[in-house]
Amino acid sequence: MSLQDGVSRGWWKPGPRWISAMRAGLDLIFPPQALDDGPRPLASGLSAEAWSQITFLDDPVCDGCGIPYEFDQGPGVLCAACMARPRAFDRARAACLYDDASRGPILQLKHADRTDLAPLFARWISRAARELIAEADVIVPVPLHPTRLLRRRFNQSAEIARPLARLTGLAYLPDALRRTRATETQGGKSGGGRRRNVAAAFAVPASQAKRLAGRRVLLIDDVLTTGATAEGCARALKGAGAQCVNLAVIARVKEAANRAI
Repeated sequence: MSLQDGVSRGWWKPGPRWISAMRAGLDLIFPPQALDDGPRPLASGLSAEAWSQITFLDDPVCDGCGIPYEFDQGPGVLCAACMARPRAFDRARAACLYDDASRGPILQLKHADRTDLAPLFARWISRAARELIAEADVIVPVPLHPTRLLRRRFNQSAEIARPLARLTGLAYLPDALRRTRATETQGGKSGGGRRRNVAAAFAVPASQAKRLAGRRVLLIDDVLTTGATAEGCARALKGAGAQCVNLAVIARVKEAANRAI
């Protein structure tokens, strides 16, 4: 019986040292390439120059929307916007700021078929949203409408959510949410316009409701601007019985200003 047969039948599972050795061997044969076409990195990912320009987010941040604070205000503190208007989702975290440095790779995933970037973004989110991951039972991606999915050929949120589920061991529910109508793009709309655009645009299929009842959901999207899309999804998930809905994204804008995404 071959080693491959043993792995497939489950009687032999490679340990961490074996996996590290295999990866090192592969790196010798196929040296890692920078995902941004920059100088060759030591491991798969962005070049050192591109990496240094990304503004990664860590505490202190608003516990509600993940916007960064300039100084620590204590655990669980909400920003003025979250206190003035509570959001439909419970908590949110972003891996980095959406700015000139992060915009390029994110748009490459979204519009240039660069799905090879998705596992990298999943690793970023796994670090930034570690508290939310520890609380979660299931991972659900923000859905695309079938007509847009047909044009784009893939859902960028699902491409991130899938490797994140593998990385964290959480259940992955790609069909838990449906986008019931083809909404316009959110780019260029005000906060109110974004909310109206996605109003009642999401629903949980009856066949999926049992999988969500009483579960703690980690919702995955690419960019958080005003939060209108995430709130629409959260209302649908909670309406189907989800205990709570937290949000994790690659990036968020520093201010809720209009930016083309």
